[in-house]
Amino acid sequence: MHNKYGFPSPMTFDPASTGTDTMAADHRAVVLLVDDQAMVAEGIRRMLADEGDVEFHFCSDPREAIPTAVRIKATIILQDLVMPEIDGMMLVRFYRANPATRDIPVVVLSTKDDPTIKSEAFSNGANDYLVKLPDKVELVARIRAHSRSYLAQLERDAAYQALRDLQKQLENSNAQLEESNRELQRLSSLDGLTGIANRRQFDKMLDLEWQRALRHCTQLALVMIDIDFFKAFNDTYGHQVGDDCLKAVAATLDRIAHRPSDVVARYGGEEFAVILPETNVDGALHVAEQMCQGVARLDVQHAASNISDRISLSIGIAACSPRGSEDADMLLAAADDALYRAKKDGRNRIVVATFERLDEAGSNLNRATS
Repeated sequence: MHNKYGFPSPMTFDPASTGTDTMAADHRAVVLLVDDQAMVAEGIRRMLADEGDVEFHFCSDPREAIPTAVRIKATIILQDLVMPEIDGMMLVRFYRANPATRDIPVVVLSTKDDPTIKSEAFSNGANDYLVKLPDKVELVARIRAHSRSYLAQLERDAAYQALRDLQKQLENSNAQLEESNRELQRLSSLDGLTGIANRRQFDKMLDLEWQRALRHCTQLALVMIDIDFFKAFNDTYGHQVGDDCLKAVAATLDRIAHRPSDVVARYGGEEFAVILPETNVDGALHVAEQMCQGVARLDVQHAASNISDRISLSIGIAACSPRGSEDADMLLAAADDALYRAKKDGRNRIVVATFERLDEAGSNLNRATS
């Protein structure tokens, strides 16, 4: 296809067919000449015809300059200064305003070697200035120099972007890893069957809450809970029903001990433990009574129980204000002993341990709940 001047527009010449490459194949200089004069285009084409590393394109319509530069991936633009319809200076500004062409080197071609015009060209964003027709050696040298600089910039930008992408991927991977670690830590602290805290998490939280109560001089209560005759329940109804019962009881206990600082844990088998920070004996007793009532409302049949025809609980409670000479094991032992006595005294009841500091008083508060 030919333009009005009688030769292809844009003109493309395969540099591989002539000359010897002095630039790498992937660093080929792609020249776009924007000029309305066919004679100038032919002259520059001939200058570049023997340069194997230079690919020449010509655009006579200034309105097609930017689309053509983008399409051919120009590495340098030779821009005539005086053109019909669009002034060459204005076109330079258009290149710089367009994200696709703003970094492409622009060499202004002018018939005048005028310092004022040169200054204006550079002010508008031109990278170089040549009086046409320039000397072939100088033209080729400048084309190669500007193209190499531009391609190097593209490589740096690509490397920087790749580095940013890699950094983003690493950040995302690290975030996902942290999230996975948090989830793993969360899961490792939960009982696999009931979904409440496991024994390991209970031991950790009891020590933390003991130290917190010690620092703030507050009371700490511990509630130990056992499902009455649960082995007989499993033997009668099967382990699947037993598991369902454990999950229902755990959910009930967790719903009642609802403060953010409260910890409901599966202590082992059919035994549960509840840590109640900033809670005295009366508060713990109130919570324990609610738990007994909540489990009773589950209305789970237990024909093998010796104390009730429904699932029931035995509960031991201990509460104190920690001292520096003591540790959490003291509170745990007291609550566990209270639970033992609740079971020994007939089950389906709450026993509260009272302290003369480390020594338990002889009279314990006993309450049976039906």
